[in-house]
Amino acid sequence: MAETIDVLNIDEIKKLIPHRAPILLIDRVENIIPDTEATGVKAVSGNEPYFAGHFPDFPVMPGVLIVEAIAQTASVMVAATMPDFTAGKLVFFTTIEKARFRQPVRPGDVIEMRVVKTAAKGPLWKFTGTAKVAGKLVAEAEFGAMVVDPDR
Repeated sequence: MAETIDVLNIDEIKKLIPHRAPILLIDRVENIIPDTEATGVKAVSGNEPYFAGHFPDFPVMPGVLIVEAIAQTASVMVAATMPDFTAGKLVFFTTIEKARFRQPVRPGDVIEMRVVKTAAKGPLWKFTGTAKVAGKLVAEAEFGAMVVDPDR
């Protein structure tokens, strides 16, 4: 088992997952315990493209994008855990369950997303994830993901 990884910055994240702006929704991943858990960080800027329509007079980060950011954190943890297995592959959602949104995420917020692996079998992984702003729960979900070879 690999040792805990303290911090991966945006450049290191881009080496592990294929997401790019405007859909790359994590700025940093911290406290990666390979095959177990990780914490993603997203600084929400007022310049995010989705704020133009969601909602112009009261900008709120869409809940589905918060869940996507949680899942990207999980993808980084999987890729850091099994770099040889995931190289050149994609990680796709297979399920999203028990998603709950507790309060709006607004420009200026910093979201901390913690993911914990709950099961894995081959290319299928299951996780629980939470998103917090200033220590307060803003969203949570259980989800599954699958490592997929894009050439098949």
